[in-house]
Amino acid sequence: MSFFISLVEMTDASRRDLEALPKVHSLMHHGLPLAEYRAMLHDIYHIVRQFCPVMELAAARCAAYPEALRELRERIVEERGHEAWVLEDVEAVGGDVDAVRADPPSAPVQAMIAFNYHGAEHGHPCSVLGMLYMLEVVSSVYGGRVADSIAHAIQRSVEGAGFKFLLSHASMDAEHMAKLNRLVKTIADQDAQSAIVNSTRVNFFQFGQMFGASGFISHLTQQP
Repeated sequence: MSFFISLVEMTDASRRDLEALPKVHSLMHHGLPLAEYRAMLHDIYHIVRQFCPVMELAAARCAAYPEALRELRERIVEERGHEAWVLEDVEAVGGDVDAVRADPPSAPVQAMIAFNYHGAEHGHPCSVLGMLYMLEVVSSVYGGRVADSIAHAIQRSVEGAGFKFLLSHASMDAEHMAKLNRLVKTIADQDAQSAIVNSTRVNFFQFGQMFGASGFISHLTQQP
């Protein structure tokens, strides 16, 4: 059995836990009010803004894993600047772009970002692949569906302004998932595999916390 299949099997319970969260279930089936969509984009911006810096830290320590190093370098080039797409969506739905840039994300997102930085800089460098796996699963499996649901809820066309990031990554990350499949099959080191599995589970958990009371909806209660 390839490690990719093992990774899917060992972390699928975490994915199912995310999908079962009441807010996530409602999001997929009923969308979000406009104010909550703006708040969710606030958190997504900060996740995306830190994506490349985390990969750069991990890549600097991945010399022993040449395939991982090559993939990280390619992804850094591909993903650089995508936080601007999120800001375009914020502006398109009437959000405050300057506030999104200046204000920190919700506590769970801060914790998720800190975990990934710690893994990239001090833990096993391959832990970054768990972050990639979680985000690619979320984008490719749920991104298009979530965009459709939100667009319907706020009575906008999903093909219009405001959904560039969700739609683009729903299609892009399906291809990225195939590349990640090939990559993790090359990783036979037990320590690296354990780090990837643990990182995937933690990232699914922390991302799920973003949909709780302390997550993106907390931005709404902090507004004057």
